[in-house]
Amino acid sequence: MVIGAAVVLFIASFLDFSSYDCPQGVDCSRYDSPNAWDSLGLLMSVFLAGVIGAALVIVSRAMPGRKVVGLDLGQFGTALTVFALWTAFWTILDVNNAGAGLILGLLAAIVLVAGTVAGPLIPAFKAPLLSPASPAQGVGAGQAPYGAGPGQGYGFPAGQQQPYGAQPSQGYGYPGAPQQGQPAQGDPAQAQQAQAQQPAQGGAAPAGEFTAFWFAVPVARPLYGEDGSPNPIAELAPGTWYLAVEQRGQSLIAQTQDGRRGVLQDTTGIQRG
Repeated sequence: MVIGAAVVLFIASFLDFSSYDCPQGVDCSRYDSPNAWDSLGLLMSVFLAGVIGAALVIVSRAMPGRKVVGLDLGQFGTALTVFALWTAFWTILDVNNAGAGLILGLLAAIVLVAGTVAGPLIPAFKAPLLSPASPAQGVGAGQAPYGAGPGQGYGFPAGQQQPYGAQPSQGYGYPGAPQQGQPAQGDPAQAQQAQAQQPAQGGAAPAGEFTAFWFAVPVARPLYGEDGSPNPIAELAPGTWYLAVEQRGQSLIAQTQDGRRGVLQDTTGIQRG
């Protein structure tokens, strides 16, 4: 919707800005009606402002968390589209015999503002354009379906998933890997020594101590900055594994594939690796 409106707005900039009635008996073929490119102020404040605003909104959806002068790219782009509609509305009221370019530009600006403003309000429009896919080993290796046993690589722990809150029976991050300090099979002496060093609660970590683990979310959920900012810095997508590095109350500090850390406030229904 936003991309289509931006394309129409750009095409409208080449159409006639205004129209006029040719007096009878006068050859008007040598007169050309001006378009937006003949007026720099109109071009920049309506047509290109709307196109640039749409581009910023699209980039924000593809790469969440990007900012310019302290504002999220999507917010900055939405403000530009609203400004373009505001200018187009008052311009068309001020111009006698508005041409096809100005009329079409106003209609495109209305659709553009509707798309950019409705984006954060309608749940179906909130999903990012590009899901953050984790790299898989080997050329042509596809991402395994959510809940299936994915292959090795960042974000893909091996083995069965466990519900969040259950005590992991295996080592850090990767179910099936030996625990730290766990001896190899076939060495009874080392096995007895390792068992003596295990905590009293069947290998559980001491109270108050957090062990990092891999997890996946059942539905897309926002990841907020650790500084308490209300704007999400990323969105966790289902079918992808993320690393939980710290727990704060009911929230988790999660790390994405590109190294960004943030607060996952809603941990209901997540699956541990």
